Amino acid sequence: MPYSTLGKNAMLNALGTLAIYASLHTADPGDSGTNEITGGSPAYARKSITWNAAGSGTMDDSNVPVFDVPASTTVSYVGLWSALTTGTFYGSADVTNEAFTAQGTYTLTDMDLDLNA
Repeated sequence: MPYSTLGKNAMLNALGTLAIYASLHTADPGDSGTNEITGGSPAYARKSITWNAAGSGTMDDSNVPVFDVPASTTVSYVGLWSALTTGTFYGSADVTNEAFTAQGTYTLTDMDLDLNA
């Protein structure tokens, strides 16, 4: 069933109130959020993500989370969660792989959710 633009916006806005933490993954997290990065000093942790109001069936983040990434790690996916630890996993996006030979930071400069695709 195709959804109207108003229906898509309502779904995205509701998700934006639930998916309030972003995560990084070394491989496809599947339906449960597996392959999340761990370790490092400073230690990796999920970061808060905020959203602009949905429009035209799309929604864009309104902040720029910066993650600590341990050495010898490749970031391949970004995930969305309901909580800082454990919580409900809502989905992921494949990103351009970024390899870290030494401890570093990963900046999530843009996260878009699109129900038109």
